[in-house]
Amino acid sequence: MEPPNMRAESQAGTASAHPPLESLAVRPLLNRDYESRPALFYERLRLEYGPVAPVDVLGVPVWLVIGYAQTLDILRDTRGVWSRRLDSWRAYREGSVPPDWPMLPLVETGHSTFMDGADSTRLRSAWSAGLRPFQDRTRPEAKDMERDVRRHADELITVLAENGRTGWADLSAQYARPLPLLVMGRLLGETPGYDELIMDLWRAIDAGPDSGEAWGRVHAKMAAVCAARKVSPGRDLPSFMLAAVPDLTVEELTREMALMAGVVGDVTGTLICNTITEVLIGETGARDSLSGGMIQEAINRAAAAHPPFANLLPRWPKVDVRVGRFQIAAGDAVMVSPAAAHLDPAFSGGAGPDSIYSSRAHLAWSAGGHACLGRDLATSITTIAVERLFERFAGLRLALPPDQLPWRSSPIMRGLRSLPVTYELGADQPAPPAAEAERNEPAADGDGARQESLVRRVLRLIRLSQS
Repeated sequence: MEPPNMRAESQAGTASAHPPLESLAVRPLLNRDYESRPALFYERLRLEYGPVAPVDVLGVPVWLVIGYAQTLDILRDTRGVWSRRLDSWRAYREGSVPPDWPMLPLVETGHSTFMDGADSTRLRSAWSAGLRPFQDRTRPEAKDMERDVRRHADELITVLAENGRTGWADLSAQYARPLPLLVMGRLLGETPGYDELIMDLWRAIDAGPDSGEAWGRVHAKMAAVCAARKVSPGRDLPSFMLAAVPDLTVEELTREMALMAGVVGDVTGTLICNTITEVLIGETGARDSLSGGMIQEAINRAAAAHPPFANLLPRWPKVDVRVGRFQIAAGDAVMVSPAAAHLDPAFSGGAGPDSIYSSRAHLAWSAGGHACLGRDLATSITTIAVERLFERFAGLRLALPPDQLPWRSSPIMRGLRSLPVTYELGADQPAPPAAEAERNEPAADGDGARQESLVRRVLRLIRLSQS
C-alpha cells in the first residue's frame, strides 16, 4: 500500500509529459538568494514547480525535493525505491558527470553513506555499537567526553575574552568550529600530532585551494590510527567498532573515521554556531526556549530553522517514480532538502514562530534507514557549548545586522563563515588573565617547562592560516 501522500498524488492524475532532466531548463542552486534569503528562494521554487524542482548543482542537473511529505517519504523509503549506491547514478555510469565536479569526491568516498542493504546494515551496526559508550550518559566514556567538552569550551571562552571584560569576537572561528574538533580526540583515543590533524580538517572543511591535499593527509592519519587500533584496541570509537564487527578492514574503518571527522567536525560545529545565531536573533523562539531553561528546545528550533545539512547528498531511484507533478527517471540524481521541507506550509503551518513548543518532526538528522546515528552525541556537545557560552557572558550581541551575516556558499551545508559579536563577561566571572606573556611563552621542550595547551596551539594555528 502506498503512503497517504503518494496516494493523494496518484489520485490527482498522471504526471505531465516533460523532457528528461538533462534537457530541462534548470535554475542554479547556488545564488545570492539561496545564501542570504533561502526562504525566498525555496518559496519561488515551490510556486513554480511544486514539491520537486530541477536545479543545477555546480554544473550537474539534479532534482531538488522541497516538499515536506515528499522528503519524508523518500527518506523513509518504505517501498525500497531509492538507492544510495553510486553505481545507481545513470549519468555517472555513462561518464557524463564532469571529472572536476566539486562534489564528486564526496560521492566517491565509498563509506556507509553510499551503501544499501546488508553492506549498510553491517557498517551501521558497527557505528551504533561504537557510539553507544559516548552517547550513554551512564558510561565513563560519555562522562569523560562531557568533561572534555566543558573544559575545552571554558578554555576557548577564556582565550577569546583575554583582551578585556568587553570586546569583539568571531564565535565561529574562535569557538563553535574549533570546539568539536578539539573534543574529537576523545573519540579517536591518544593520537600523536592531533593539532596537525585538526588543522588539516579545518583546511579540508573550508574547501580552499589546499583542501585536496589536506583531505589526503587526514585520510593518511586516520589510516594510521585505525591500523594501530586493529593491533592494539583501546576504549575509543574505532576500537569499539572493531569489537562489534571484527571483520572490519583497516580500509573500511579508515573511510568511516574520515566520515566521522567531517560530520563531527563540520556538522556539530555548524549546529553550535547556528544555535547561538538563532538565540541572538531571537525570531524563531530559540531565545525564549533558552531563557526558559529549555536548551534542548533551543537547539531543536535552530536545527529546524537552519539545519546544518540544508540539502542531503544525492540518491537515485531504481525505477521511474513520480514525485509531485514530475516523473523522475530511474538513475536521475535526487537531493532532498530538509531546509526547504521545514519551510513547507505542510510542516511550518502547525505552530507560529513565537510558540515556546515546536514540532520535533524536523528532518535535520534525516530519517529512515540512513538517519544520523550520532544525533545524541552532537546534541550533547552543542548543549554544553551553548550553556557555557551564555552562562559566562552577561551580554552577547551580533556585531552585524542579521541580514548581513556571511553564510557559506555550499550546496550541502548551511552555516556561517563568521559570527561576529560584541561580548560582556558576567560580573561573577573572573577577570581575564594577564595573558600576553603567557600567550607568548614558548611551549615545553621536554624539560618540565609549561606545556602550551592544545586549545592555544590550535587557535594560534587558525590565526596563522587566516592571516
